[in-house]
Amino acid sequence: MKKSNLPVAIIGGGPVGLAAAAHLSKNNQSFIIFEAAKTVGANILTWGHVKVFSPWEYNIDKIAESLLVKNGIKIPIKKEVPFGKQLVNEYLKPLSEITEIKQNLHLKTKVLSIGRKGLDKMKNANRENLPFSIQVNENGNFNIYEAKAIIDASGTWQNPNPVGSGGVFAIGEKENSNHFFYGMPDVNGKLIDKYANKSVLVVGGGHSAIGTVLALSEVQEKYPKTQIHWLLRKKNVSDVYGGQEADGFKSRGELGIRIEKLVNSGNIEIHTPVFIHQFDKFKDSLTVKGITNNQEFVLENIDEVISNTGTRPDFSFLREIRFDADASVESVPELAELIDPNIHSCGTVRPHGEAVLRQREKDFYIVGMKSYGRAPTFLMATGYEQIRSIVAYMNGDFEAAKDVRLELPETGVCNSGIGGGGDSCCGGNGCDVPATNEDEDTSCDTACGTEEKVKETQSSCCSTTLITDNSSCC
Repeated sequence: MKKSNLPVAIIGGGPVGLAAAAHLSKNNQSFIIFEAAKTVGANILTWGHVKVFSPWEYNIDKIAESLLVKNGIKIPIKKEVPFGKQLVNEYLKPLSEITEIKQNLHLKTKVLSIGRKGLDKMKNANRENLPFSIQVNENGNFNIYEAKAIIDASGTWQNPNPVGSGGVFAIGEKENSNHFFYGMPDVNGKLIDKYANKSVLVVGGGHSAIGTVLALSEVQEKYPKTQIHWLLRKKNVSDVYGGQEADGFKSRGELGIRIEKLVNSGNIEIHTPVFIHQFDKFKDSLTVKGITNNQEFVLENIDEVISNTGTRPDFSFLREIRFDADASVESVPELAELIDPNIHSCGTVRPHGEAVLRQREKDFYIVGMKSYGRAPTFLMATGYEQIRSIVAYMNGDFEAAKDVRLELPETGVCNSGIGGGGDSCCGGNGCDVPATNEDEDTSCDTACGTEEKVKETQSSCCSTTLITDNSSCC
């Protein structure tokens, strides 16, 4: 088959992957979706009991919505704030069951490797004219598919960072894995017996950690013997309180208000700043060892550990693809300086599209949460705009691909570490996924919430220039 007649391969059946399918369908471009789990939105279902910060209006792609309406599927009330399970059950699943998407969706299909047909990474000859070859494990069977382009929307939630400081597993962390949960467990639901009347350690300083600690406090009210320890690398726990009343997302602002009240109540033990390097097991409990203020830190009799220390991308199946990732953030290179938590704390970056996401391997794109690497501040709305621009480019509408725009709410919090001055980023702070980065700083002093329109242009040296039409806040 001619390369031009091959489908676009989408890796991942989450919100951004399914948005890509909707856009490609609208533009009469063939596609195929590979999802490793048995259902779409599988990563979201692991925190399905958690409410997102942003209302439905920021979580539904416009083209996907038009496809749902066309098929007579009810759209959720835009101003309501959904739980994770609602995102899947009321949006992603109905979208995936529409005929033009369902017939191209391969569930329980894990991508093993992607490369150019017949070539390894080192070969140049005729490379751009060859199709991509995708090796998969599909329901236990080995299959190979070909595609004219790749959109990697596989996300990062399924790849949590270790609890140990320095980005590596602490001594004893793997050996005692039965005491660890990476993510946001349903402590008030199906897992309540695991945590009730136990001594529980929560590690992390982002919104996921806050949500976990607050959920455990509800368990503590029902089961008073429950002990909650919250360990952060931040110097001050107050750094996580965020914009509170000034936050454009009411539910996120309330999170900061509630956690400050809980901390002040004295019902939880705060340990900060602590850097963990070891877990020792004694009988049925763990002893945590680390460093705090250049002194030894020891915390004994911990029954369970909940890790909310961030996530990282999986590049293992891209070994034969010529792609670039920032050395520190592991994001798409052009995004790194704008989303690096060492520099920015306000949340998402200004709108961007195909030109920023373009890789040296022609027709290969990393999008969605994975495009942000380890940065915790990705927005679904940002991913939808990425997809719109990329599909427009694939369809030959280069002007539409350059004309990127996105309307974001005020954060109530925004700052930058560059020169101690103002900020160069706008938008929400992890508005629609649980932010888990332990080093995420949500204390800010400016806000921006206007629509921003950006044109992306390529210079003669192939670098990307962002020309903003609205500079009122960035």
